[in-house]
Amino acid sequence: MEIISKALFWVANSLLIPDIILLLLFFGRSILLIGGVYNQFMIKRKTDKSLSERIKTLTPESLDTLREHIPSEVNSLFVVYLKDLLTSPSSEDYSDYLLSEFENKAEKDLSLPRMLSKIGPILGLLGTLIAMSPALVGLSTGDISGMAYNMQVVFATTVVGLVISAVGFVTLQLKQRWYAAELNKLDYVARILQQKTESL
Repeated sequence: MEIISKALFWVANSLLIPDIILLLLFFGRSILLIGGVYNQFMIKRKTDKSLSERIKTLTPESLDTLREHIPSEVNSLFVVYLKDLLTSPSSEDYSDYLLSEFENKAEKDLSLPRMLSKIGPILGLLGTLIAMSPALVGLSTGDISGMAYNMQVVFATTVVGLVISAVGFVTLQLKQRWYAAELNKLDYVARILQQKTESL
């Protein structure tokens, strides 16, 4: 039994370094994600300013006007699919295909913040539990400096894991809301296109 316990202890301790490395990598990725979301927000604000009102008041006759006002320098997911929707030959099947493709691409973009929101607490808890064991050993042997060092690792891994999770959760909520609104706009434009096709 003692051999098994020592083996488990050795395995658990050997996971601390990989856990800390992963935490640092995901923390760096979460910082980059914040920058990406800010950039996406600025692009969204720009496109909303020029397109939202036109889409809201869209009629089959004003489709050409909307097509002309699509910003050519913007390559956001919404703008790319809106261009495709307005320039391709209009058919209900193709419109449904484009909307499904948009949903798939949006879901793919949401996978990173979703993963960060779940993996952050897992890695943080792993680091906490692994470092807690030598801290308790240090306490029992009177090695206060060793215990203090291990407690620093305990708190650091917990905090970094929670920060990663918070970034993932907040960005996931924002992106989900944005993509839902954009999908609604694309669906509305597709319906207006279908009305124009049926009236011809």
